[in-house]
Amino acid sequence: MSIPNEALQKLVQEIESQALSAQRDINTVKAGVSAKQRDIRMLELTSSEVKQLSKDTKVYEGVGKMFVFSPTPAVEKKLSSEITELQSDISNLNKKLHYLETTYKNSQEHMERIFQSGGKS
Repeated sequence: MSIPNEALQKLVQEIESQALSAQRDINTVKAGVSAKQRDIRMLELTSSEVKQLSKDTKVYEGVGKMFVFSPTPAVEKKLSSEITELQSDISNLNKKLHYLETTYKNSQEHMERIFQSGGKS
C-alpha cells in the first residue's frame, strides 16, 4: 500500500520541522549549559578568594548601587548555595539536552526511512 504523494509531503514537512525545532533547542540548551558552567567557575573563584580572608575581614556585597556589610561565613554560605543551584540547573539542562538529541535523531531516522521506502508503507 502506497501513501499518497500529498500526505507523504506533509508528513516529511512535519518531521523536518520537528527536527529543525529540536536542533534549534539543542543549540539554546548548550548555550545555557556553558553560561551556567561559566557562572559556577566565577562563583568558585570568588568562594576560594573569600575563604582565604581572615574571619574578621569586613566583606561587602553589592546591592543595586550600594554596598552592604555581610559576615564572611554568610557570604561563603550564599556562594555555596548558588553553586549548588547552578549545578542542579545544569543537571536539568543536560536531561533536556538528551531528550532533544533523541528527538532529533529519531526525526532524522524517520525521514531516512520514508525516503528509502519511496513512500510505500
